[in-house]
Amino acid sequence: MRIYEVFLKADGKEEFRHAGSIEAPTDELALVLARENYARRAEGTHMWVVDRENICVSEDGFIDANLNKPHRHNDGERVAKWRKSQRNKKSDD
Repeated sequence: MRIYEVFLKADGKEEFRHAGSIEAPTDELALVLARENYARRAEGTHMWVVDRENICVSEDGFIDANLNKPHRHNDGERVAKWRKSQRNKKSDD
């Protein structure tokens, strides 16, 4: 038996959302079981069923490098300080 992850999407611009997981021996049966378990009451109009073996999972620490980039979260304080220093230089002249 293989494990599949099920994603549903409502019609329109909604994104796909994880609905749950199922076990099935084949891809075709996984689709049928996913429909019967997660889409019986019209919870979505589109469905993805993905074999868990085909999901790429990052290693620990893979995204940690992005945590130490304060320039990406600029609140404008450095720019305000620079502008103030430039105004002070002009007023001193």
